[in-house]
Amino acid sequence: MQAHELARPFPVTRLDADALEAARMLAEQRLPGLIVVDDDEHPVAVLPGSQILRFVVPRYVQDDPTLARVYDEGHADRMCQRLGGRKVRDVLIPERAPHLPVVPGDAQAMEIAALMADAHSPVVAVVDGHEGGRARLIGAITVSDLLGRLLPASATAQDG
Repeated sequence: MQAHELARPFPVTRLDADALEAARMLAEQRLPGLIVVDDDEHPVAVLPGSQILRFVVPRYVQDDPTLARVYDEGHADRMCQRLGGRKVRDVLIPERAPHLPVVPGDAQAMEIAALMADAHSPVVAVVDGHEGGRARLIGAITVSDLLGRLLPASATAQDG
C-alpha cells in the first residue's frame, strides 16, 4: 500500500498560529501531533504533543522528574498557561526537532515506518506533486493509521 492510499486529511497549523490554540486542537481532536505549514500550505515541521509538554514543563522538572511531586494539582492545572501569548514557532525546539518527516505519495509502508521510527514522529506528512519546486501536502499518516494497516487481524476478528 502506498502513502497516498493511507493518507487522510489532517489538521494543520501555522508557525505564527497561537500555541495555546494548537494545543487545544491536539487535545480536542485527540491528535498525536500537528503538521505545521507555511503560508503556501507547504509542510515545514511536525509539532508532536510531546514537544508542547516539553515547553510547558519547567526544565528543572524535566531534568529531575522527582521534583514533579512538589507541584499540587492546582499548579499542574495552570501549567499550560505558559503557552499564552506564544506562537507555534516558539514551541518548536529546533535542536530537538528531527528533520521534517515527509514522504512522497508513492512511498511504501516500510519507508513510512522507517521514517517515523528515525524521526521519532507520530505523524508523517504525505506530499505529492510540486508547485514551484515545493511539494504539496495531500494528507498525513499517523502511527495508529500505519499500525492498523500493518498489524495482522486478531484471531477474534478473523473468527467473527
